Amino acid sequence: MVVDNYQGLVFELDKGSALDIGSLKVDGVEIAPGKAVPDDGDPRILHAVGGFLFTCGPDHIRHPEPLGGTSVGKYPLHGSMAGTKPADIVERSSGDLLEIQARVTVPLAQGGQADVSRTWEVDRSTGEVTLRDQVKNTGSTAFPPMLMYHMNIGAHLFDGNTGLDGRSFEGGRIGWIFGEGDGHVFCVPAASDEDDRARIKLGPIRAVGGKSLHVWFSTATLPHLQMWRNQAAPAHVLGIEPVSHPWKGRDELQSLGLMDMLQPGETRDYALGFAFR
Repeated sequence: MVVDNYQGLVFELDKGSALDIGSLKVDGVEIAPGKAVPDDGDPRILHAVGGFLFTCGPDHIRHPEPLGGTSVGKYPLHGSMAGTKPADIVERSSGDLLEIQARVTVPLAQGGQADVSRTWEVDRSTGEVTLRDQVKNTGSTAFPPMLMYHMNIGAHLFDGNTGLDGRSFEGGRIGWIFGEGDGHVFCVPAASDEDDRARIKLGPIRAVGGKSLHVWFSTATLPHLQMWRNQAAPAHVLGIEPVSHPWKGRDELQSLGLMDMLQPGETRDYALGFAFR
């Protein structure tokens, strides 16, 4: 499903995988990393991680861990949502605003079910894209919701002038080649402004005329920012990843009281947005 002609922005919503974003072009230049990503052995994730934005959760984020309790097996890499087809897709247009809604029904790894109601909004006048997700427990047992959004950018587009700006970073700005070696991951509390939004800027990106990627997300339910890069061939990718939980294992998160339960019928809301300018 292609959304195009908005301030030079053209992107594809993936009807085969949760209505996440696959290809995304700015002024004709592909921003998504495509095949320049690592293969972790899960075909769902290999497909999803090559796109510009994919969603981890709603039952697990990051790497596989044992289900726990009396359940046998593991939570899948990055949770159960990737590779799930959306339903009830509705597109509306009013003035400068395009709205696309869908529902993603996700069978959870440890049993139970969640419905993720997605709303994409594109402002034709500014090119700003907003995603609002509501996770509802439609099963019969409680579970701790976890969500992480991977915004992946092909790092071949960057040069020595490209950096990351935001209050979440030490000193307010870091270079895009953070850490040492061919890859690095770190996770920090997301520093929010008065409106409870964290803001990140990546740029300038010379390949798109010096534009920068501006990202914002609601820290009410995404209180952390994870950053990831991988330059181990054939990978060449940078990830900006708003996330619900710090980078710790499930058992440690539980011991710290960070695994709040979502009861049957309850909902939780998440929001983020981006623009190139």
